[in-house]
Amino acid sequence: MTTQQTIRQPQPLSGQPTQPAQTQAAEGATVLIPRTLTVRELADLLGDTPVSIIKTLMTNGVMADVSKTLDYGTAAIVAMDRGFDPEEAGDVVEEEEAPSTIDILGMVEEDDDPADLRDRAPVIAVLGHVDHGKTSLLDYIRDASVADGEAGGITQRVGAYQTTANNRLITFIDTPGHAAFTEMRARGAQATDIAILVVAANDGVMPQTREAINHIIAAGVPFIVALNKMDLDNINPDRVKAALADAGVQVEEYGGDVPLVPVSATQGDGVSDLLDTILLVADIAELTANPSRAASGVVLEAELDRRQGPRTTLLVQRGTLRQGDAVLVGQTWGRIKAMTDFAGNRISEAGPSMPVVVLGLQEVAEAGDPFRAVESGREAKRIYEEARREREAREAHIQHSATLDALFGEISRGDVSALNLIVKTDVVGSYEALRDELERMSNEEVAVKVIHAAAGAVTVADVNLALASEGLVIAFSTPVEPGAERLAEQEGVEIRRYSIIYEVIEQVEAAISGLLEPVQMQVVDGHAEVLQVFPIRGLGNIAGCRSLDGNIRSDAQVHVYRNGEQIAESPISSLRRFQDTVQEVDAGQEFGVALAHFDTFEAGDQLEFFHIETQSRIVEGGEIRNVAR
Repeated sequence: MTTQQTIRQPQPLSGQPTQPAQTQAAEGATVLIPRTLTVRELADLLGDTPVSIIKTLMTNGVMADVSKTLDYGTAAIVAMDRGFDPEEAGDVVEEEEAPSTIDILGMVEEDDDPADLRDRAPVIAVLGHVDHGKTSLLDYIRDASVADGEAGGITQRVGAYQTTANNRLITFIDTPGHAAFTEMRARGAQATDIAILVVAANDGVMPQTREAINHIIAAGVPFIVALNKMDLDNINPDRVKAALADAGVQVEEYGGDVPLVPVSATQGDGVSDLLDTILLVADIAELTANPSRAASGVVLEAELDRRQGPRTTLLVQRGTLRQGDAVLVGQTWGRIKAMTDFAGNRISEAGPSMPVVVLGLQEVAEAGDPFRAVESGREAKRIYEEARREREAREAHIQHSATLDALFGEISRGDVSALNLIVKTDVVGSYEALRDELERMSNEEVAVKVIHAAAGAVTVADVNLALASEGLVIAFSTPVEPGAERLAEQEGVEIRRYSIIYEVIEQVEAAISGLLEPVQMQVVDGHAEVLQVFPIRGLGNIAGCRSLDGNIRSDAQVHVYRNGEQIAESPISSLRRFQDTVQEVDAGQEFGVALAHFDTFEAGDQLEFFHIETQSRIVEGGEIRNVAR
C-alpha cells in the first residue's frame, strides 16, 4: 500500500535519545495490530511512549495527538521502524464497505403502524434558473425579504420556511440557483415532497432550468411549473410551454400531468392559485407521518456560530423532535440544547415536515446528512465513537497518501505546478460548491487543490496549513480569528476574503495564470515573393523581392518556402532598397534581402518574415489563452 512508501525513516532529533530499551524488539518479532487504533493504543502495544510515536508521525508529515485514530498501514510502518514484524489482527474490511455516515451502522428504522399515521404538511422545493424569481416568489409568499440580504442578490444558502394557506401549513425550501450550487439544489429536491419549477415567461427554458428538471425527475417527486414574470410586456407563454415540452415537461394544457400556474412574484398575481395547486397535489400524494415515534429527518444547512457553536437547520420528516433529545447527525452527535422555528421563536418540540434550527451538536454537520433521535446520550456517543474510528482511519489513509505521495511528490519532481487552497466558509453548502468549482479549474499544467475545506472562521491551524503547503486561504463570508490574522501577517500567508462566488472564481483564475510559464511564439510580420536573384561578391546571392503584406523589419527571421514546402529558416543579414540599407520595408515595395544561412534562392520562392515574442498565458473561463506582454 502507498502508505508504506509515504512514511520516511525518521532521523533522531539533536540531543534526543534513541528509543527506550523496551521498544528495541528483536529483528522479526511479531506484533498484531488492529485495523484501526489510537496513537495511545499503538504506544501501549509497542511498549513505547505516545510522545515518541507522535514525533515519528510528525517527522513523516502526519499530524497527530494521543487520541488520533491510525489505520493499519500507518501503524505498521511505525512498528517496523522499531524492529517489529507487524501483522493485521482481525478481518480486513474493504474501504468501500466502510460506513459513510453514522446512520448506516445497523440503524434500521421500523415501519410505522398505519393506525399511527397522521396527515402532515407538504415540503416544497423551489427550483429553477438563476434570476428567474425563485426567492422573490418565496418572499411574497411569506411576506419577508431575503434577496436583499444576500451578497450580490444571489441566494447562497438553503433556507426553510413555513406558511399557511387555507388553514393548512406548507413548508418551503429555498435552494440556491447559481450553477455552482447544483449539488445543494439536488439535495433540496431529495428532501421534498413537491417541487416548484420557476420559469421566467420572458426568458423561457435556460440551461439551469434543464438541470433543475433533471434533479426533480431523479428525485421522483411531483412538480408544478410556476410561470413567473407574467406582469412583463415582452413575454411569450406559448413559446415557453413548447420549450418545456422539448425538455420533457408536458404541462396539463398540452395533455400532460404537470400543472402550470401563471404568477407574478413582484405583483402577487396568481400566487393564491399556486398555493391551492400545491395543496391539491399534496392531497393526491396523501402525505402522512407518525408523530409519536423518535424523530428522524435530514440536515438542510449547518454553520458554526462563534458564540453559540454549531447551528444546524433540520427538517423533521418522521416523528417528533424535542428539546433534550440525543441525536445522531451524519458524522456527529449531540443533545438538543435549544430549538427555534424558522422565524426564530423558541420551541420545545417539532413534528413532521417542520424545519427547526437546533443547538447542541458536537461538530458542524454536512448538508444532506440524515439525523435520528436515539434513546440516550450514552447510546448516541457509543455509536458516534464507532463511526468516528472508521472514518478517521479512512481519512488518515486517504489524506496521507494524497498529501505526501501525490502533492509533495509531484511538485518535488517538477511534474506539476499546484495552487493549494484552504477554503473556509460560513456554511457547509458554500464550501462544497466552492471546492467543486475550484478543483474544476485544474488543467494539464496547474493543479488546483483544495487541501482543506470546512465551515467556520479562519483559525491559526488554517494559516499553519497554508504555510506548510505554500498555499493561500479563502475566507468566504466568514470571519478571520485575530490570532490567525496576526500569524498570517507574520508569515506572509495570504488570506483572501470574498462574499460572492463569482469573485472567487475570477481571482483564482488570475492566481492560476500566475503559475503558468510564458511561451515563445512566432509572430508573422509579413510575406514577400522572390522576383529575381542577384549574385553579389562577398555577400553571395541576394533575393530581389516584392513585399506582399505586413511590415518587414531588418531584425526579422525568415522562412523560405518553395512549391509550398519550407526549405530554410534564417535571420536576415542585409535588408536594402536600391543601394541603401534600411530598417524596414512596407507592403507593396520592392527590396533586396540577404540571409545569414541561406542563399540558393530561386525566382518564385515565398518568404515569410517573423519575430519571436514572449507571451504570457492566462486562464479565463477555465481555458488557457496567450496574451502578448
